[in-house]
Amino acid sequence: MKVAVIGCGSIARQRHAHEYGLNGNVEIAGFFDFVSERAEELAKIYGGRVYGSLEELFEDKTVDAVSVCVANAYHAETAVKALEAGKHVLCEKPMATSIEDCERMIDAAKKAGKRLMIGQNQRLTPAHKKAKEIIASGKMGKVLTFNTMFCHGGPESWSIEKSKNTWFFKKSAAAFGSMADLGIHKIDLIRYLVGDEIKSVYSTMRVLDKTFEDGTPIEVDDNSVEILNFRNGAYGTVTTSWTCYGTEFNTTNIFCQNGVLKLYSDPDYSLIIVHNDGTEEKLALDRIQTNADKQQASSGVIDEFLDSVITGRKSCLDADDIIGSMYAVFACQKSSVNGKTENL
Repeated sequence: MKVAVIGCGSIARQRHAHEYGLNGNVEIAGFFDFVSERAEELAKIYGGRVYGSLEELFEDKTVDAVSVCVANAYHAETAVKALEAGKHVLCEKPMATSIEDCERMIDAAKKAGKRLMIGQNQRLTPAHKKAKEIIASGKMGKVLTFNTMFCHGGPESWSIEKSKNTWFFKKSAAAFGSMADLGIHKIDLIRYLVGDEIKSVYSTMRVLDKTFEDGTPIEVDDNSVEILNFRNGAYGTVTTSWTCYGTEFNTTNIFCQNGVLKLYSDPDYSLIIVHNDGTEEKLALDRIQTNADKQQASSGVIDEFLDSVITGRKSCLDADDIIGSMYAVFACQKSSVNGKTENL
């Protein structure tokens, strides 16, 4: 397969280009970015051409698939045009900035007969996959409640701008703050683990500390707390923060009838199973990655995307499943405005 990368910021550098480079089933056809120097830098490392425009890229019949790594506000438009041009699409999260755009993307994929997948990488970590297997087996009994959090010091040190004026802080480009930047990972993860759909949500979002370079508060939330209620009766909390300075938290606890699953809460053991009698099973399956990692290991997203397209098999990253998590995100957004529980 031949792929092209659209958007050459940090996620393209750290994940997409790097992981395509590690996969033997793909050739990187080229890169596009509105700041051409960014595309040129990646082309020097990974090969391929630098496209002068999106139209030029979409007209390249040799390109089988694209990664969409642009700012949130441009996900839908870019993905739809790529699908209409006959390309398979891997789009970064969050899927889009309105539910109408999410649905438009899925419709475009169906009409084109092409695959649309979303980079919800937490579904693919070894500990999360093992936890899902355990929950689905019924050995731990029903999931009763949960808490999950994703908290770090903010995207300004991660984003390519390395500035407080990053697009992540601007509503016109990002649409969401920490709730959808980080919370979409955890909302989606809990749906994946519990194996059920969310019935209702309650959310609070606030700007506590983040400012632009001129000292004015950012336009999106830097902290949020959500309560998710599932149709099967399970419920729990999602906590996100861009003001967790000096460390990161990317942990989940699942409380079941027969014990507890502790995910990424221990530096040595990514999954700890605590049984009702107090006995523990400690599994060192992997280590959760952080933004501080200079070169992140493969997330599995690129391998999953390529293998799913090549073999034609269904994927856990297919957009028609991921959209269920986006319904919850938009309900959280609405709840934070009106202060009420929102039904899905």
